[in-house]
Amino acid sequence: MKIKPTYEKVTPSFGSSLVVRHHTQEAHKSRAFWHFHPELELVYVNKGQGKRHIGNHLSYFNNSQLILIGSNLPHNGFTDRLTASGSETIIQFLPDFLGDSFFKLPEMERIALLFERAKKGILYKPETKFLVGPKIESLNDLQGFNRVLKFLEILNDLALSEHYTLLNVDGVAFETEPQDSAKIDVIFKYINNNFQEHISLEDMAGKVNMTVPAFCRFFKKATGKTFTKLVNEYRVVHATKLLQESKMSITDICFECGFNNFSHFNKFFNEITGTTASKYRSEMTRIIQ
Repeated sequence: MKIKPTYEKVTPSFGSSLVVRHHTQEAHKSRAFWHFHPELELVYVNKGQGKRHIGNHLSYFNNSQLILIGSNLPHNGFTDRLTASGSETIIQFLPDFLGDSFFKLPEMERIALLFERAKKGILYKPETKFLVGPKIESLNDLQGFNRVLKFLEILNDLALSEHYTLLNVDGVAFETEPQDSAKIDVIFKYINNNFQEHISLEDMAGKVNMTVPAFCRFFKKATGKTFTKLVNEYRVVHATKLLQESKMSITDICFECGFNNFSHFNKFFNEITGTTASKYRSEMTRIIQ
């Protein structure tokens, strides 16, 4: 049976087939849990920063983001740190929110393909983000027919865009029982809060009342990764944040992220990002400038 991370029931307001939420405050940490829902989720952050954890994908964003998460794709709720003028708009909608056959019409073929592509998670690049972002925010001021019409325009823009990256290319390998979703959530939260320190397998297994061998089998089956690999991914993602935002030396960043060996840091950083830390910092500086 496929894993069932915590099921989140999404309820639109009366008279609406879409859920549109807009906030200018940092998302509450109680929403940062491992969950899924049949609704697709479109997220636009105009100014902010934080982690993305979608399926098997983990990364850090700085400044803004536009992502589309497909039906039943497990993800961690976002705890974005919004800047003073930053805001986040989230739209949740069922793939058949306009009826069983609407998106089967020939004119809707590209959008139907978009919904299928979104099952892997889509991150849009600046060319699309700057075009579509303001339209997403405009939904807050629209209701009824006008809101649906504008939303179809947004979906069409996303469907036509070639400026995107698939986040979860290899799919999600979750294959544990539904009752184990609570254990997955405990594990992810513990890693997120403690990755800068040494996390022993014994301590982590104890948190979910398992022996070390049972925990290792469970974790690999549930996530498709070893526990050590996921912890190192968290550390590298934090390193990318520090490389972008701080003046710290790369050696200091290595130890700040929880690595106790510089050669291990270099190895894992290259393995996960495809480049060295110094090249990554140079590229980010060039982009910002």
